[in-house]
Amino acid sequence: MEAKKRIFSGMRPTGRLHLGNYLGALQNWVRLQDEYDCIYAVVDWHALTTGYEDTSQIRDNVREMVLDWLAAGLDPERSVLMVQSHVKQHAELHLLLSMVTPLGWVERVPTYKEQLRELAGREIATYGFLGYPVLQAADILAYKAQYVPVGEDQVPHVELTREIARRFNHYFGPVLPEPEVLLAQVKVLPGIDGRKMSKSYGNEIPMTASPEEIQRQVLNMVTDPARIRRHDPGHPDVCVAHVFYQAIASEMAGTVAEECKNAAVGCVECKKRLAGLVEEFIAPLRERRERYASQPGLVREILDDGANRARKLAEATLQEVREAMRLW
Repeated sequence: MEAKKRIFSGMRPTGRLHLGNYLGALQNWVRLQDEYDCIYAVVDWHALTTGYEDTSQIRDNVREMVLDWLAAGLDPERSVLMVQSHVKQHAELHLLLSMVTPLGWVERVPTYKEQLRELAGREIATYGFLGYPVLQAADILAYKAQYVPVGEDQVPHVELTREIARRFNHYFGPVLPEPEVLLAQVKVLPGIDGRKMSKSYGNEIPMTASPEEIQRQVLNMVTDPARIRRHDPGHPDVCVAHVFYQAIASEMAGTVAEECKNAAVGCVECKKRLAGLVEEFIAPLRERRERYASQPGLVREILDDGANRARKLAEATLQEVREAMRLW
């Protein structure tokens, strides 16, 4: 039987995830387990690049996020679930790759200048922040991953990884494969106010929200601002609730849109119905999370096992890298 091709992907530990995280990435990760040899990492070192001044929440955030991974359906028997800092080979390969990566390559990464602008006023212009794309390349190349599932905004990062692997191979021989992008069909879910869904905005619906949280957030969703009276025809294309119907109950979205346009249903009634659908969507995830969370030490056990499996794979790559570079 032909061996499955390998995938690597990671998330920064931000704590509990929201529905945007689930539909935008995690749901796809779960599907990929059936077809690929998957390695999924909590990239805690990456979290330090923009949050080094306060690390008090990292450990709790790792646990909370991994519980959400398990709730979504990631299976530690079928995928390697691990924490980046538990596999020191990531750091060693990062160091070695940094020796051959031109400074201009990392300076031109689009997200570097974007984040400098977005986080203006915070001291993030550090060596680690500038070099994090090289660490990202090391994360991928340590496992000789053939594919990296990303949205279009992350394609430049994978292309940089390919360039770094190509340059390394030019100097030291064909050791590191050039990974390919596996473009994900990302479902973009806005927050309840229409902006990007984010905990920092307080506009999120947690991935495993309680029925009370769901009801409160859905009823606060922004709908058509021009629809003032119940009998006014609505415009579903500007309604946040309609985007949610499309994302989690697509078979109903067309009917709901027509009801809105014809003023057959009011916004409050429409959102109450949506809240019920969101609860149906979330309930299995919440129940699975509670089951995992009730087992003390389970997350640590899963991550320890994942790190042991990951170290063997990464160390095999590092042995080849050291030999190619003539290191003792």
